[in-house]
Formats: sequence, structure tokens, C-alpha cells
Amino acid sequence: MRLKELHLVNFKNHRGADLVLGNQVNCFLGDNGSGKTNVLDAVHYLCFCKSYFNPIDGQNIAHGEPFMLVQGDFERLAAQERVSCGLKRGTKKQFKRNDKLYTRLADHIGLFPAVMIAPDDAALIHDGSEMRRKWLDTVISQYDRGYLEALIDVNKSLSQRNALLRYFAENRTFDATMLSSWNARMAPKAAKIASARATFMNDFLPGFLSTYKEISGGAEVVTLALKTHVVGDAQAIEEMMEQAQDDDRRLRRTTIGVHKDDVIFKLGEHALNRFGSQGQQKSFLVSLRLAQFAFIEEATGVKPVLLLDDIFDKIDEKRVGALMRRVTNGAFGQVFITDTHLGRIPAMFEQTGADVKVFEVNEGEVSPIESEVS
Repeated sequence: MRLKELHLVNFKNHRGADLVLGNQVNCFLGDNGSGKTNVLDAVHYLCFCKSYFNPIDGQNIAHGEPFMLVQGDFERLAAQERVSCGLKRGTKKQFKRNDKLYTRLADHIGLFPAVMIAPDDAALIHDGSEMRRKWLDTVISQYDRGYLEALIDVNKSLSQRNALLRYFAENRTFDATMLSSWNARMAPKAAKIASARATFMNDFLPGFLSTYKEISGGAEVVTLALKTHVVGDAQAIEEMMEQAQDDDRRLRRTTIGVHKDDVIFKLGEHALNRFGSQGQQKSFLVSLRLAQFAFIEEATGVKPVLLLDDIFDKIDEKRVGALMRRVTNGAFGQVFITDTHLGRIPAMFEQTGADVKVFEVNEGEVSPIESEVS
């Protein structure tokens, strides 16, 4: 899959941009705040129906403007595809594929896969379990439509069940039968999610370990594992929810379910967030995303777009070289990279022989510049 052209109108600080993109590597170079990351975020918008950095759609419209438009022309499985997102302030966004409006945005997920690597990924290591569950859900949802449907249903049901528990507490009443009905609805969907997550982790781990070994030069041993208290059995989950009824009532929230899952990141036998250096943590995250890329490609048959935002921050030169060799070895398709250093990325890719197109970004203006890389 390749994005051939990208058009932006009033998207963040880009008042207008019409870009013809390169087939392999596209470099966006400029100072911090120039808008280079926003270009990558626009590509993410087209693939996931939302921003990677700001999920509030209205806040992605350029300041003082009434609307925004993000549009991309893709080549996917030998077919030409146009994807667009338009949004006026105070209205619901309109997301289209080949000029046909989606009635459900979930129907778009997985058709145009992408993998983003950004400094914000550090939250996967340092923030709470919600971030790591979101990572799990994002990966699995791109190739398993049934998983996405189950996830949407469980999240809605969880919200309703928690609201019911709060209602009971605030009104000093209780109805176990009402809770049981939610348990019965949630358990089969939760079982599907639990089973899919366990299968994914088992299948994903070998590729991740191999990727980390290549990126790090085999300097450290790392691992990741799913932490959960449920299994892929609907009856067992429903029984556990019934047994936790008193705790749920006391705490006013659902205490048993797939919404409590976590993914444990380790360096050797120790927690990565406490014992890993900045370089080791960054290498872990890069390896996680690159393994994610390979996994999604195998599962969907579509080569994702790879988005690398400020990827060289806190990575030593040796690991940067390993990364550059990997993303230009033919296994990857189209790559988008940002950097603040105008010459660093083109020079690195010159050594790999990659086909590179370079853009300079300045205060929201994006201009192709001549490059000696060919």
C-alpha cells in the first residue's frame, strides 16, 4: 500500500498543502513546531479516522478557521483509492472512501493499516495499563473485525454497568438481577477478547524478540507478557463477575473483566520502566512497533505505511544505523520520517541506497527540496 498524494486544508497549522509523495521514503525536515509531525498525523487520520496525538476532532482545525479537510489518494492491492475526512466546527466529521460516506467509522479500520512510532510512545512504558491495552486493541482490531465489534460492545456495556452501580450507591438501592443481565451480555464478548489477546501475544512474541535483537545488537534480553485474570471462557467470566458483585457494589465499578488486562514489559527479570536506560526503552518501543508492522502485514496481506516521528531522539548511532538498514531492506513499503536536522536523515539514507524524497516544512508550508539521495 502506498499514499501517492496528500491534500490538507486547515489541518492544524497547515492552511493548505498538496503533496506528491515518494514511493519509498519521505522525509519531512524542519524546526520544532513547524508542522512536520502534523503531516504524519494527517496520514494517521486517513488510516484510523482520528489523530494520533489529539482525539478531539475540533481541536485539529486550524485556529480561526471554520473547517478542515484531509484527503489522500492511495494505491492499495493494485487499486486506486481516495480517502477523505472533512469536518466543520460544531458538526460531525464526514469520513469517505471513494466518495462514499461511512455510516460507521469502525468499517474503515484495518483497510489502510499504518504504524506510528513517536516520542509519545514512551507513555506505553511509563503510563498506566490503559495505554498498553490501547496498543493491543489497535493492533488486533486492524486484522480481526470480530474483535473490534466485541470491544466496542464490551466498552459500551461496561459504561452502562458502571453507571448502574453508581446509581445503586447514590440511591441506596440494589438489584442483583439487573447486574446479572449485564454480566450475561458482556461475558461472551469478553471471552472473545480474552482469547484473541492471548493468541496474539503468543504469535507476536517471537517476531518482537527477533526484531529487538537486531535493533539492539543482542546487547540485552527483553520480553513482554499479557497480565490478565480472565480466560477465553464465557461461563467462567460470568461466574467471576457474579462472585465479585459485593466488591463491585462497594467500589461502584466493575472489578472483573478484560478492561483490567495489562502487558508487562521486562528487561531481563526487571521492569523496563524502572531499570531500562532511555536508549533501551526507545529500542524496546521501536522494536515493538516494527514487529507490529510485520505482524499486521502478514495478517492482512497489506503492507502498512510506517510513520516515524522524531525517531532519532535518545537512540545511539549504532541503533539508528540498524533501524535505517531495517526500514530500507525491502521488507517495508512506504516510510514517512520527520527530523529537526536538515541533513542527517538524507545522509543516512544515502548509505542505504534508498529512494528518498525530501520535504522542508516551515510554519505550515511544505516544499519538496532537491536531494542528492537517489
